[in-house]
Amino acid sequence: MTTASPETPVLSPTRRGPWARSRGPLLALLLLVVSGVVLAALQSGEQYGRLDPRSTDRTGSAALARLLASHGVSTQVVTTSEEAAAAAGPHTTLLVTDPDMLTQAQLTGLHTATAHTSGRTVLIGPGPSALETFAPGVQREPSVGISVRRPACSLPAARRAGNALLGGLRYATSVDGADRCYPSGGRPTLLRLPAPRTGRDTVLLGSPDLLYNRHLAADGNASLALQLLGTRKHLVWYLPSLSDPSSAQDDQRSFFELIPSGWRWGLLQLTFAAVCAALWRARRLGPLVPEKLPVTVPATETTEGHARLYEQAGARDRASEILRSAARTRIAPLTGVPPVHAHTSDVLLPAVRAHVAEPPGTGTDLHDLLFGPAPADDRALVHLADQLDALESLIVSQERHAPREHPDR
Repeated sequence: MTTASPETPVLSPTRRGPWARSRGPLLALLLLVVSGVVLAALQSGEQYGRLDPRSTDRTGSAALARLLASHGVSTQVVTTSEEAAAAAGPHTTLLVTDPDMLTQAQLTGLHTATAHTSGRTVLIGPGPSALETFAPGVQREPSVGISVRRPACSLPAARRAGNALLGGLRYATSVDGADRCYPSGGRPTLLRLPAPRTGRDTVLLGSPDLLYNRHLAADGNASLALQLLGTRKHLVWYLPSLSDPSSAQDDQRSFFELIPSGWRWGLLQLTFAAVCAALWRARRLGPLVPEKLPVTVPATETTEGHARLYEQAGARDRASEILRSAARTRIAPLTGVPPVHAHTSDVLLPAVRAHVAEPPGTGTDLHDLLFGPAPADDRALVHLADQLDALESLIVSQERHAPREHPDR
């Protein structure tokens, strides 16, 4: 075995270059950029959303649009209420995929534009506002699961289609002549309200699942969708959007619109300055470097500081327990008790009594001295410390003067 010579230099941390310090953040940024590029490439084909007749995804409706086109029905996709109201003229079918996204002003304008024209309005999952506008007297019932259901009504389109995938919201109405189809619990999930004198009826669908690409070819979904949406030569497919300017109230402005333009530039500059300051003041990431303490605090000062803190907090219970625990830990090996049993009264007390007939001080029991309750005041705490110190000194002195047995030679 060899030992290091005194001249052997002590290894100390070395400074790393700028590249080594910034390698971790740069790798994380590169990984983020690569992940974004991969996700963008994977989603590049998803140009449209749910129930969009241009989407070929599982929840799109391109298959239905092609089926309608093969039967001579043209489909016009609109995304604003103004476009929908202008396109839904006479002899047209208006499909609203999400009526609950429309404001009351949009619903009223759309109903006014279509109320006096012939055709059909199909609403998917309408809520109370849309029902009050387009189907007065109809109440929405709690939704049910989506499953293949029987028509159970006299509507010719439903009877010809047969079983279809329906469910979701249910509706209740007392309107005479209404067709209540595909019921669940006695409430229909497809409700057709008769046309008024203008000849425009209203169809309520509890769920859109039968219009999806993935479900269109199953059961009678294609037949039912074709008959509901293809009764007129022109179909207006309205996809409500939050970006529709008419969806915002005229008297409501966003937070940034309320900020003057000069303050916006000032806020941007302050943000940029704060980021630069954070980067400038940010500490270098790296391993911890051990350093020597500038000042060595003596153990006596540390002990005195702890004692003053206990005194200020009035923590005599905590202080007495620390004193007793330390005394038991030191006394145990002197009396032949293993350290693991130093704080067990049934083991430590008999060993102490074998070395000390009577504890120092009058009227004090060993159990109360080593395992007793907390002192009542500071004076009693000082007295306890003196007794523990005297007990330990007595045991040490007896150990020194105890005769030692020599083994037989």
